[in-house]
Amino acid sequence: MNKAKNLASYIDHTLLKPDATQEQIIKLCNEAKEYEFASVCVNPYWVSLCHEQLKASSVKVCTVIGFPLGANHTAVKVAETLQALEEGADEVDMVINIGALKSGKKLDVDADIRAVTEAVKKITNNNQTLVKVILETCLLTDEEKVLACELSEKAGADFVKTSTGFSTGGATVDDVKLMKRTVGNRLEVKASGGVRDLKTVLAMIQAGATRIGTSSGVKIVTGEKSDINSY
Repeated sequence: MNKAKNLASYIDHTLLKPDATQEQIIKLCNEAKEYEFASVCVNPYWVSLCHEQLKASSVKVCTVIGFPLGANHTAVKVAETLQALEEGADEVDMVINIGALKSGKKLDVDADIRAVTEAVKKITNNNQTLVKVILETCLLTDEEKVLACELSEKAGADFVKTSTGFSTGGATVDDVKLMKRTVGNRLEVKASGGVRDLKTVLAMIQAGATRIGTSSGVKIVTGEKSDINSY
């Protein structure tokens, strides 16, 4: 396996802009197939289209739940999850209830994450459909980040993820390190938000991330080949 292809396997090729068009989503899927990214990450409306575009490939369809604020009622997140699974989603990245976490409502946060993870397990009946929990680290203290990771693990998630990319900041190496220290090898860590170049990708992987959410995947694996050769 060459180095660019190996790096591509870390990347969730992402397009979550509200004005993304069908043409752009199809282009995203074609790029994901060409470069063999881990998944495409899109808003729920586009799941069925991506499933159709990618069904003959190894690329997964990832979508976002309760995005980008996380403040939806749990029942809404569950309904959104179930529809996404029905339409072909292979992975769901859900945003925690940030305000509830910061208010010390641990039981509510646990129940919110657990409802989504249990819905996924009930419908898919396998361990291949992943649940990633978006913490929105830029809005949390370190203590809150640790607590969010612990609650995500307790509730049955597969990954903790740094950011939506739509708040006041994105992934940082320090946050990825903190999250990895908290979850160990029991969960995986996804770095997302502001990851736009090879140097940053490699730093996030070194810090413990096993998945990278970025809209710059093509640039990273093709536009900087000379850098990849030293990876």
